[in-house]
Amino acid sequence: MGFLADALSRVKPSATIVMTQKARDLKAQGRDVISLSVGEPDFDTPQHIKQAAVEAIARGETKYPPVSGIVPLREAIARKFKRENGLDYKPSQTIVGTGGKQVIYNALLATLNPGDEVVIPRPYWVSYPEMVGLCGGTPVFCETTMATNFKLQPEELERAITRKTKWVILNSPSNPSGAAYSHAEMKALTDVLVRHPHVWVLTDDMYEHLVYGDFTFVTPAQVEPALYDRTLTMNGVSKSYAMTGWRIGYAAGPEQLIKAMDFVQGQQTSGAATISQWAAVAALDGPQDHLAEFRAAFQTRRDLVVSMLNQTNGLRCPTPEGAFYVYPSCAELIGKRTEGGKVIETDEDFVTELLMAEGVASVHGSAFGLGPNLRISYATSNQLLEEACRRIQRFCGSLR
Repeated sequence: MGFLADALSRVKPSATIVMTQKARDLKAQGRDVISLSVGEPDFDTPQHIKQAAVEAIARGETKYPPVSGIVPLREAIARKFKRENGLDYKPSQTIVGTGGKQVIYNALLATLNPGDEVVIPRPYWVSYPEMVGLCGGTPVFCETTMATNFKLQPEELERAITRKTKWVILNSPSNPSGAAYSHAEMKALTDVLVRHPHVWVLTDDMYEHLVYGDFTFVTPAQVEPALYDRTLTMNGVSKSYAMTGWRIGYAAGPEQLIKAMDFVQGQQTSGAATISQWAAVAALDGPQDHLAEFRAAFQTRRDLVVSMLNQTNGLRCPTPEGAFYVYPSCAELIGKRTEGGKVIETDEDFVTELLMAEGVASVHGSAFGLGPNLRISYATSNQLLEEACRRIQRFCGSLR
């Protein structure tokens, strides 16, 4: 009998973390590395949010918080959903976790039984299927294509749903593709879900505010009120407020589900850090001026990266609607050889050889369930992005 749990054999390490660590290790060895593998804004947390944390410390807000979150933050979350999404939630229908990942994991742990299926569109955030597996469920994947900008089509969703389906996970804008669903596109999906009353919707809206041009963000329960009673709407302050290290995610949904998630969290981590929660109150209730600045900067970076990648030998890169990732195809380069004679057999080979040859860290698309692609984060400066893209162009041009 082995010491470690059998469940670990069903789980793979996070490819984004693995590639980011490889980049760090090379930097520590003195290599010139540009890391485009991590999903983290390069902006600083806005000053009024940091000041709120300082004031919370000065007031002595340093004790254990309630498991589901401090009341002022749960009230601020309810106000946010009403103000920005037209969704009415009582504070008791909200919950705060140590990052969005914990919120999703707790929802799955509180609801999944062996044999329950969770529908996940490809490409997906690397953690979705692993969390489903850890919680005893079975991930069921829906295919998307570059032709549809990696967006789930209603007929594919319909095909994936069975009597065993408990959840469908939707992520808009998407990590890794940046694809986001318009109102009409989301309505086509919610029309399918309305026909299957046993299926719940878990929507990951973490990149809600990072949409570009005239694109308007929508969330499923907003588009289709009939889904309100079986939707968990998850969000957080990490991306829109540059608060990745503060570790605050939140969600709203039916009170019975929120209570079950509270029960799980109470025996797991208890409440998220009190000081971070007070900072999150300031984020949600305070000035939102920085969002326009973030969006403008990210849109400029997106356009720069898409343009340069589409001028690169063997890469094809669609223009995403949101988040801060692009998801180019490297299919035309599979089978090519590097100058050292290495055959590029997979997208993982591509990103590995790119890192070693040119010091540019990205993540292979197969880790997100769909390749041969790679995910590139443009959450860094224009100068570094231009240099990284030049290196990518040089590497691709060297393949024979």
